Amino acid sequence: MGTVDLRSDTVTRPSAGMREAMMTAEVGDDVFGDDPTVIELERRVAQLLGHEAALFAPSGTMANQICLQTLVPPTYELLCDAGAHIVTYELAAAATFGGISTRTWTPGGSSLDLDLIESLVMPDGYRAAVTRAIAVEQTYGRDGGTIVPFASLEGLRGVADRAGVALHCDGARIWHASVATGIPLATYGGLFDTVSVCLSKGLGAPVGSVLVSSAENVERARLIRKRLGGGMRQVGILAAAGLYALDHNLPRLALDHAKAQRLAEALSAYGVCDPSSVETNMVMLDLRKAALDGPALARAATEEGVLCAAVGPRTVRLIPHLDVDDAGIDRAIEVFSALLK
Repeated sequence: MGTVDLRSDTVTRPSAGMREAMMTAEVGDDVFGDDPTVIELERRVAQLLGHEAALFAPSGTMANQICLQTLVPPTYELLCDAGAHIVTYELAAAATFGGISTRTWTPGGSSLDLDLIESLVMPDGYRAAVTRAIAVEQTYGRDGGTIVPFASLEGLRGVADRAGVALHCDGARIWHASVATGIPLATYGGLFDTVSVCLSKGLGAPVGSVLVSSAENVERARLIRKRLGGGMRQVGILAAAGLYALDHNLPRLALDHAKAQRLAEALSAYGVCDPSSVETNMVMLDLRKAALDGPALARAATEEGVLCAAVGPRTVRLIPHLDVDDAGIDRAIEVFSALLK
């Protein structure tokens, strides 16, 4: 058997069908707004998320940052979880490119303390940075792809409305939340002023994200994208991969959830994970009581042909995806069982 790569669901490679779609895509010049495949992708994603318009971007980080800049003017404030992707993995982009001040609440995973968040909103008149937006992740990556309950998101929408601020969703893996809960994407999307979604996390596309919002916001977003260097030309070649992913790979995400559950159930015998905490396609191994720490386990597994990500000194993350079949999961269970016993 070849290498089993469980580091992330971003490591997938385009399938033969996706490559064919990319090769035969009808293209134009997207900076001029006339690439038909990009236009169709943006229309599809906007419709799926229940918004007026959408914009294709090269990466999730850029899509998030464009959204934030449409909602928060320079010197104003964004509120978010301290473990959120936009403040942990986007290299201070909000401050660097948007002049945005960020204030965070203590990480609570997929649980939202609505009273705390509401208390953090800073109105005008206090000689402090005024809050203009709140951001939330769905699913929540640093908590192992857990799902923020819909009732909590509704409550957060209420907080934003009462405070008169906007609400952004980093929905890189919102597809997983929808598949796992049965809640339509448009129902999720309707809660937010802006949403970013990723086509290369779980859906198998090689690159690309899409942001959705009102038509007015998306027109502003198009200018911000150009300013950030994201204006692309015959990018329908990449948009075709996104359309293929929506048609063929979105419905099958439940298979990845089942693979993650099988991994968790097998490895729970070694006291490193709780299957009931695995809600989507991520398994987090808690190694505080194990003989090996995170980096050591990752190195040892790699030597056996199973790649994983050490995301903390005593934490390893496993993410099944469409390029890992049942035999790959069997091999991962065999390798980790031997290392953890």
